[in-house]
Amino acid sequence: MCPSRSRALSPEILIAAYCRGLFPMADEPGTIYWYDPDPRAILPIDSVHVSRRLLRTVRSGRFTVRADTAFRDVVEGCAAPAPGREKTWISPEIAEAYVELHRLGFAHCVETWLDEELAGGVYGVAVRGLFAAESMFSRTTDASKVALVHLVERLRLGGFTLLDVQFVTPHLRRFGALEISRTRYRALLAQALGVEAVF
Repeated sequence: MCPSRSRALSPEILIAAYCRGLFPMADEPGTIYWYDPDPRAILPIDSVHVSRRLLRTVRSGRFTVRADTAFRDVVEGCAAPAPGREKTWISPEIAEAYVELHRLGFAHCVETWLDEELAGGVYGVAVRGLFAAESMFSRTTDASKVALVHLVERLRLGGFTLLDVQFVTPHLRRFGALEISRTRYRALLAQALGVEAVF
């Protein structure tokens, strides 16, 4: 994985990093490192697997789904400790950097709401045809999964070609996430950066 120590997380540095295949993460003391994993995990936008049960939940209308109405709240939800995730890589510095990217139109979120309470969400960075999903959280069953399904559909309709999820987890593997080499990822990234897309 070869992390390297970061400089300041200015919007310019962040966007330049994503265009080169890099992303930041903080360790427990808050030191920020840049990562360029090999293999890299992606979620193929046109072949995401959604189980029948989850599809029923998505179609049921149980959750109200919105985009970009509570970005800071989604980042804070992703940064909050949760069962099985007591530590977080989202330091206050990282959180503020992504809020600034959102203000500038480069970071977006999809939120799921239940009875007007934020139940879950996913956020990431959009640069042309690339969407780099950074993190997701859930406060109730299926909330983050529904957000992810809506995110994928939004990306497909918006013309995105690459959904970077960084690392494969059992959760993402169920959706069809796969690992590719760094060389293959960079080729797909170059193609994505040549595409006009709209979130």
